[in-house]
Order: sequence, then C-alpha cells, then structure tokens
Amino acid sequence: MQTHTRHIPPMSAAPAGFSIENDLPAGFAAFYRPLHDAFTPRQQAAVATRRQVLEASQAGRKPQYLPPSAAQGDWRVEIPDWVRDQRNQMTGPADDHALCVKLLNSGSPAVMVDVEDSMANEFALTLRGIDNTIAMYYGELTYVDEKRGGNVVSIKPSNTVLWTRVRGLHLSQAGIYDEPTSAALFDLALLVYKLDFARLKHPLAIYIPKSESAGEALWWRDVFQAVARAKGLDDPYAIKAMALVEAFPFAYEIEEFAYNLRDHLLGLNLGRWDYMASLIDYNLEDPSWVLPDRNTIPHDVAFFQNLRERIPEVCHRHGLLAIGGMTALFPDRTNPELNARAMAVLEQDKRNESNALFDGAWTGHPDQNAIAVAQFPEPNQGFKRKPGANATPDLLPPIDGVGQKTEAGTRAAVRTVIRYRHGYLSGLGASLLDGFMEDLATDRIYRLMIAQRIRHGMHGAADVTRFFDEELGKLLAEPAAQDAAEAEKFREARRQSEQMISEGYHDPI
Repeated sequence: MQTHTRHIPPMSAAPAGFSIENDLPAGFAAFYRPLHDAFTPRQQAAVATRRQVLEASQAGRKPQYLPPSAAQGDWRVEIPDWVRDQRNQMTGPADDHALCVKLLNSGSPAVMVDVEDSMANEFALTLRGIDNTIAMYYGELTYVDEKRGGNVVSIKPSNTVLWTRVRGLHLSQAGIYDEPTSAALFDLALLVYKLDFARLKHPLAIYIPKSESAGEALWWRDVFQAVARAKGLDDPYAIKAMALVEAFPFAYEIEEFAYNLRDHLLGLNLGRWDYMASLIDYNLEDPSWVLPDRNTIPHDVAFFQNLRERIPEVCHRHGLLAIGGMTALFPDRTNPELNARAMAVLEQDKRNESNALFDGAWTGHPDQNAIAVAQFPEPNQGFKRKPGANATPDLLPPIDGVGQKTEAGTRAAVRTVIRYRHGYLSGLGASLLDGFMEDLATDRIYRLMIAQRIRHGMHGAADVTRFFDEELGKLLAEPAAQDAAEAEKFREARRQSEQMISEGYHDPI
C-alpha cells in the first residue's frame, strides 16, 4: 500500500441524456450560462491554487498569518435583528424529508439544511435536496410518520432562521455542459432561480463550506451579487452568509476573508471535524503530527482550543457572530445509558464553546436543542472579547502526550470507513455508527489517520490490508450483511475505502 499518488474519483454527474434546457426549469439555462462562463474558470483556478498550497505545506512550507492590511483595521458589520439569536443551529441533510421537518419543529433558533457533506454527492440527491430546501423556506415540506399511524407531519410556524449549505468551491458538477461547472455555483444559482423571494420571511442565508483562502471570499462576493442581479433583486447585497472554518490554511486568513465578504457575511463557524482532517492532510509528511486515536482526543485539545480563541476574537472585533461545532456523540432514546452520556458530553462541549465566547453551536438531533441553547447567553455574547485574547495563536501546537495511538484505534478507523462507505453506496451522506454521527468529514479523518500511520511506520501497508480483511470479515458475519446484495455492498465499500487510502485521495468529496 502506497500513499503518494492522488486518485481522483468520478465527480457528481447528471445522467446520460440530461439537458439543462429540457430537464431543469424553463429559463434556467439562459440564467445559468453567463454565470458559468464568468465564475467556473475562477473556481477552477482556485482549486489549482489550493493544490499548490497543500503541496507546499507537505514539503515543509506551512501556512502562515498574512501581513498587516486594512482587513485588520476597525471595520465592522451590523448584524440584523432576524439573525441575532443563533444559540443553536440544527443541521441535517436536505434530502431527508422527515429529519428536515423535525429539525424545523425542534424549537431551535436556527436550522442549517445541508446540500453538502451530510448528503451523498449524487446529482439526483442534489436536486431533491434543493427542492426540499425550497419547500422548507415556504413551510410546505411534510413527511409521513409511519411510527404513529401514518400521520402526515408538517412544519409548524416559527421564527427559526433557515440556512442552506451548498456544495463547496472544491467540487465540480459534470453533465450540465461538455466541461465541468462549479458545483457551488450550480447549487446556489438553481436555488435562487427557483425561489420566490417574496415568500421568504428573512433574507436568503447561505452557509459557505470548505474555504481555504481569503481570496476565495471575492469569488463568493462576486457570485452573490451576480446571482442577485440575474434574479432581478433590487439589493445587490440581498444574499447573506456564514462561512465554515474547515481548512488549516484558511484558519490563518479568516479576518481577511471576512473583510473581503463583509457586505454579505454574518459570522464564522468552526467546522472542527473537517478542520481536523485538513490538519492531518496539510501536515501529512510531518512525523511529529501523527494524531492519536480520534476518540481519545479531548474536546479541548490545544489545536482546537487555540482556534476557539481566535475565531470569537476576530468575529466579535468586527461585529460578526461566532458559531461552534458539532458534537458527534448522538442521543438514543432506546439506550438510556448512551443517551445520558451523550447529553452530558453535549453539555460539557457547548459550555466550553460558550466560555470561549462563541454565540452558539451546531447540533444534529432535536433532543439536543434545549441543552445546547441553555449553554449560551440570549441572544448572543454581545460581541464580548476576552481581555488579552490572542487573535493570532499557535495553530499548530505540539501534540505530544495527547490521547493514545493503538492498533485497536486503527482497526476502529478501518471498521468505520467500511461501514460509512457502505452507507454512502446506499445514498446516505451521514450514518449513525456506534452512537457517533459519521459524515464525509469524519470518514475523511479516519482515512487520513490510517494513511498517516502507514506513512510514518506505525503500521505496515500489509498490516492495514490485513485489518481491512479482518474487519470486513467481522462485518460480513453480522446480521445486516446476510443478504447477498448487502454483503457485496460491504465488499465494495471496503475496496473503495482502501483504494482511497492507498492511492492518496484525501480531498473532501
């Protein structure tokens, strides 16, 4: 098993015979083509720049803070009333009707409906997710509750703020034209084109994922304004946004990014699981940065805690909201012991984020809402700043003595990536495994951890192949794999997971 050749899996593609003129709403083809021509080349250039930064970091030229500029001056944004309370942002995949309705009915101050990495990146699912999102904005999405007599459950009226996370700048969409188009641009443009803005109870609010540099904010700024003009909106700044801090180099440039997008941006969010994966990827060649087993890393580990100090300090200085991350351990009403542990972990995690002056955080289960909201002051921290807070902390602190590095941890990672990929092959972008919600971000963490351990000699390549063989064997012996089709799907999941590691494909999907 080698880990130096980058394998690029197929991108999401529209089906054979698809026509943008005939298979999407009338008029969208004419709406979209000028946007594609203007912004896809810039997106492709950004992707190429990212590759250069990654290769430089792995060669020892690590990301650094940017030199002084106007971005570090005294500029400030004004947060509108409709978005002041973001103490909890419930998140879930946009293609799951039932979960989306449950999240909106949870009483949470906000919901972030996701067309990105809690969904499988398949074209039909993307279209379904966008349609569900529009129905959520209109309060029209429903589901049939089979557990309670087949009742139709609808969305209750509320003041919940609804965010939409489109796919990131790193992804392309095939099958629209002969050449790829930007997936982020496609998602945003189709959503805006279909939406009746007169029916929205607050401005369109977009979550930006996977940014890696301050310059990319200019792409989003220009796209938001171009799409607004194409839609015929009077206000070029009508589309508002929050951005996730999910990439190691981006953490150094968040202030400059915010400055570049200040006419649209309302806050930053610490997307810590993708951030952990990015940390591994950008430091893959560094033997001092071999991370321990994921579930032995404390929630307040220095590389998270230092960033938790930076994000609220930068945000609050400029009038932006700071939102914390997702707690991966999920409650389970059928398992009282696990349920109690999950709620205790949630309370500790969100209190830590509140003490770091975050204004709110993410959760993914309706039962988590009350505990999460209770940890943060209402409606927000009032843009408080810690006396003596360090806006430029060490973002690559030593990890000596953190957690444990064990064969059992590697095997757990192998088992998780096989099971996650099995779910993905079934159309699921997120799966609840052993009480933890695993999505593309945590799958990527585990694959990178395995690659890292091979690279630095903790395991031989043959050992890891044996772990895959043995863990697959255990999975095939379980009741869920007794169906021949499911067993074959587990084998394919194992093959794909091991191939992604061996061929060096570590990028977010």
